[in-house]
Amino acid sequence: MAPKEFEKKKNAKPVASESKQRQKERQAPFARPVTSHKRGSHKTKDKKLKAGLKKLDNKYKDAVASAAATEYLLPETTGYMETETEMEKTFRVKQGEIKSSVDVSTVNKALDLSLKEFGPYYVNYSRNGTHMLISGRKGHVASMEWRKGELRAELNLNESCYAATYLQNEQYFALAQKKYTFIYDHEGVELHRLKQHVEARHLEFLPYHYLLATAGETGFLKYQDVSTGQLVSELRTKLGPTTSMTQNPYNAVMHLGHSNGTVTLWTPSMPQPLVKLLSGRGPINDLAIDRSGRYMVTVDKGKTMKIWDIRNFRELHTVENLPTPGMNVTISDTGVIALGRGPQVTLWKDAFRAGKDFKPCFGSMGGQKNRNTPYMGHLFGGNKINNLKFVPFEDLLSVGHETGITNLIIPGAGEANYDAMEINPYETAKQRQEQEVRTLLNKLPSDTITLDPTVLGTVSKDTSSIRLDAKQLQQITLEKENAAKKNQDIPAVKAEVKGKNSGLRSFLRKKTANVIDERKLRVEKQLTKEKEERKRNTMIKSGEISADHKDLVDEALSRFS
Repeated sequence: MAPKEFEKKKNAKPVASESKQRQKERQAPFARPVTSHKRGSHKTKDKKLKAGLKKLDNKYKDAVASAAATEYLLPETTGYMETETEMEKTFRVKQGEIKSSVDVSTVNKALDLSLKEFGPYYVNYSRNGTHMLISGRKGHVASMEWRKGELRAELNLNESCYAATYLQNEQYFALAQKKYTFIYDHEGVELHRLKQHVEARHLEFLPYHYLLATAGETGFLKYQDVSTGQLVSELRTKLGPTTSMTQNPYNAVMHLGHSNGTVTLWTPSMPQPLVKLLSGRGPINDLAIDRSGRYMVTVDKGKTMKIWDIRNFRELHTVENLPTPGMNVTISDTGVIALGRGPQVTLWKDAFRAGKDFKPCFGSMGGQKNRNTPYMGHLFGGNKINNLKFVPFEDLLSVGHETGITNLIIPGAGEANYDAMEINPYETAKQRQEQEVRTLLNKLPSDTITLDPTVLGTVSKDTSSIRLDAKQLQQITLEKENAAKKNQDIPAVKAEVKGKNSGLRSFLRKKTANVIDERKLRVEKQLTKEKEERKRNTMIKSGEISADHKDLVDEALSRFS
């Protein structure tokens, strides 16, 4: 063999290993966390089970590979604003300069609604970003298709409104008013008054569970199922009025901020918080969670902003001694953080990466060459910001302030590619109706909300220790047999109760009429005995027989029954 050919064959292995490594890196964002399911599948002795597990693993690998391959087909990419030289900074660029450089359609989307009478205003959007919901503190509420400029509903409630949110789509929205929470339809007609949700100040809707979560002055977190109308859960936080609230879009866990600087994590099935974090030296003014559910940003009255990695509940960055306390914070789909402080809005990008170079800061000067200076900023002179919200699938940040609503153009803030099967910003009325039916059929129970959703569908590792042995099973069987002999598993005979209210009769009504088993026969026998005792008591009251009367014939025949 020639030396050159030998060298080629020798170097072929590292090239293959490098391509495999690149393939793993591309598939890593779509893969689930590494668990012990693979090790368990190799150790099992059951050949059928082993083959089934191997087939599932192959299906999972194919799904991950196909998900990673779709990245090549995504037509759009996010574009951030960049400077030509190092001396220039993007946060010095004004909104007027951006509007003069972008196309006309983008300029038209940068709304500036002047509403000076009923402020401050709270703004929210539907999941697909087609509709805007605004609510003024003094009772002015409006729902509109903001791109077309079509007003769908407008209300003047003459009552304080603190928060507003759309439900499963833009056809329904909920308002947290002065005392109660109300649900309205797309024309502004009042549908429901939720009397149990008293003095709510924060609203969140969980789209996959059809749950409306409220919290406020009472210190309770309440979950209302909007599809059935039932109050699913009512949890007492024991930490006073809730100062801020948001949901984790990854696992639907509610994050509540409190006046003592703590953040608590709640699910409707647990009466106690899953996690309690001390995140500030003062009351938590606001908190936000990114789309992936991995990072949380909190701001408090102690002039501190903290970024948490909530996968391991570790502080990623801490920004202390802010010029003024942060009052509002939100995160875009691409990871841009927006912080509201009085009249100022400040934005950072790449703040969720570890390292000192990515810690958010305000100035470009200092000992470090590479500093994560603000990406953009804006000042509302003589005004005060009340609410921040990124518009889904748009490079826009909606700001609700004292005198109305303003949309700021933020290049790179919106998700460029969307999944039309999940959220479609261009859906028709027919598609919206079909999507609503589909989500109702696939509605998840409230018990499925857990801190780690990957646990659902897995086999518990403690099943072998929990499993009962033969002696315990025999003891349980004997206890059931003894209970049947003493009639402890059926209602007792109560002659003083009326026939319709008898426990035995209601037991028979619940049972299927066609099924006849041993327990049903015992119930019928006890019911006959109860009727005879009731008849005897009636005869004693009427004076036909005395209280100590005994029927000798019945006593003799009862031996054979």
